[in-house]
Amino acid sequence: MHKISFKNDYSEGAHPLILQQLLRTNLEQQAGYGNDSYSQRAKELLQEKIAMPAAGIHFTAGGTQANLLVIGHLLKPYEAVISARTGHIAVHETGAIEATGHKVVLVDAVLGKLTVQAVKEVLDTHTDEHMVKPAMVYISNATELGSVYTKAELTELSVFCRERKLQLFMDGARLGSALTSRFNDLTFSDLAKLVDVFYIGGTKNGALLGEAIVFAKQGLDEGFRYYLKQKGALLAKGRLLGVQFLTLFEHDLYLELAHHANAMAEKIAAAFEEKGYAFFLPPQSNQLFPLLPNAMIEKLQERFDFYVWHKPDQHTSAIRLVTSWATEEENVDAFIRCIHS
Repeated sequence: MHKISFKNDYSEGAHPLILQQLLRTNLEQQAGYGNDSYSQRAKELLQEKIAMPAAGIHFTAGGTQANLLVIGHLLKPYEAVISARTGHIAVHETGAIEATGHKVVLVDAVLGKLTVQAVKEVLDTHTDEHMVKPAMVYISNATELGSVYTKAELTELSVFCRERKLQLFMDGARLGSALTSRFNDLTFSDLAKLVDVFYIGGTKNGALLGEAIVFAKQGLDEGFRYYLKQKGALLAKGRLLGVQFLTLFEHDLYLELAHHANAMAEKIAAAFEEKGYAFFLPPQSNQLFPLLPNAMIEKLQERFDFYVWHKPDQHTSAIRLVTSWATEEENVDAFIRCIHS
């Protein structure tokens, strides 16, 4: 029997409107390397969305690629990036950042979110030229643990980074889920004011592939296209990314799809709470981490795919469930019926 997957938010292909637009524009002749009319219009839309017409915007294929490109471009060879121990660049990128020659300095975080105190402790211990020089702070929103930053948290971090001349970089692979979370009070324009560079993830929110890197601080992307080309990331058929982001942002489809993913997660979370189950991590976005008896997990695994995330004792485990822009409510209902049975 085919299992219903809650393992990730990129199991499906792309939203039908994106496929329609790719097909409709398929035989048009356009300039290459992101100089096509669709990419240019998509960049203008994103600049309008963040209320920053001078922002530098560049499209790339995926999240790991976006992370290593930004960090590799912005840091000098002896500089390092600070990350939560659970950060994507620290755990799930096969040493991509270290392969660029930059050390990732790991710190403890609160529910996956970095704090000023954690960053300050790194600066206090990296004091001279015999150590790498911390020059960037890397955060994710939503985090790898499903939590989202509040405006107050991000503002505090932003003020500190600017005082200490640290670049603040936000991984936005699941930015749509963060911005449509009921715990969120940030806007696109807030992000552009508070961080130096971030990216808007399309791969996990309706696109076939693609992330939009936004250099909010002027001048940071000087020469970035050279770096993209050198690293094999400047696509000849850049139009494929431009068409997708234009479709996602022309009529706010991006936030609509993210809202659906969150709504499906909230429905599952409510069912667990109704049955009296606790969560290993509080549900805030489209990633859920309920604590369940191992016997129930085995029963759920007969029909559904998900990751077993953490085992606090021999009888209980935390699983990770991820809903997507394409999660069908009937599949959510089927999962809930299994919880109640």
